[in-house]
Amino acid sequence: MPSGYPDRAPFTSRLESRDPVDTTDDERIGRRRSRRAPAPGSRAAEAEAAGPAPEGPILAGNQAAPGPANARWRALLAEGGPILADGAMGTMLFASGLQFGDPPEAWNISNPEVVRRIHRGYLDAGSRIVMTNTFGGNRLRLRLHGLDKRVSELNRTAAILLRAEVDAAGRRALVAGDIGPTGEIMAPLGTLDEDEAVDVFAEQAAALIAGGVDVIWIETMSHLSEIGAAIRGARRASAEIPIIATMTFDTRGYTMMGVSPEQAARSLLEAGADAIGGNCGNGPDELLPVIEKMAAVAPEAVLVAKSNAGMPELVDLRAVYRADPPTMADAGLGFRAAGARIIGACCGSSPAHLAAMAEALGVAQPD
Repeated sequence: MPSGYPDRAPFTSRLESRDPVDTTDDERIGRRRSRRAPAPGSRAAEAEAAGPAPEGPILAGNQAAPGPANARWRALLAEGGPILADGAMGTMLFASGLQFGDPPEAWNISNPEVVRRIHRGYLDAGSRIVMTNTFGGNRLRLRLHGLDKRVSELNRTAAILLRAEVDAAGRRALVAGDIGPTGEIMAPLGTLDEDEAVDVFAEQAAALIAGGVDVIWIETMSHLSEIGAAIRGARRASAEIPIIATMTFDTRGYTMMGVSPEQAARSLLEAGADAIGGNCGNGPDELLPVIEKMAAVAPEAVLVAKSNAGMPELVDLRAVYRADPPTMADAGLGFRAAGARIIGACCGSSPAHLAAMAEALGVAQPD
């Protein structure tokens, strides 16, 4: 998301901080190359035992069928050059008074002016793809707060709020309907079966599309079966809606469920995603090799890089991120050189980070 929930990334204490100021490039490279062996029987162990993703051409699946519903997406891609996405939503909401544990999606109804102001900040910074405040807007996440009967209301309202800001800013940006994980574990490891997951995601996607989004952005996923269900759900809601799909590689270059960048690239494209990549995680240093690996196996894909502003630390019960705007600007250049086309930031970022990234990438900012 633009980061609606603070609990999506692991926290470290001050002693465990991996601030780039205290770490040399050689040490960071060495740490990447010395990945700790996964626990026996874990998904990561199974992935390593299976070896690298199968070679051969990646056959794109059921991507968005050309039509009026995705004309703006196709026009944006046709402009060429890097495309600036947005930054954190949750970080900005907490700065505005959201309390830990409260659902950010409820602010679409209770504090719409705050949500709109955050969107406006990213639009002013030059973002061309901005995400709705709906990261936890599926019924399984909302059920934790007694809001599962309000999926349509909360998601449609979020899309309408962002659409109003995009239109007021000259309609240069796309409205992306944000879909995050259910918070459940997929069967057979967990209890969420595939059919129910597809239905949950289709419900949310349909509400976002009814509110006027231009694309669906599925993010912060760890399990191929869950992100596959989300893509199928979005495609059930619309055959024409473009789908961006990003996973979180926060476990030594793998997702928490043991998915490698190469496996993710192949699976997401074959499932029908129109753009793929990584978001959240432990900062730019760890996302960069993910993008490089995806580019190596899918050189024609539209790749997305949207990292956190560094490794989160827990300070006074708040997530603190140390990467400042110049650091993220440098990271943006690295992502672009690695092959990313859509570049933004995730947890811990702000419009100031995105403005710095826009300047470094040569992205035109609104007058």
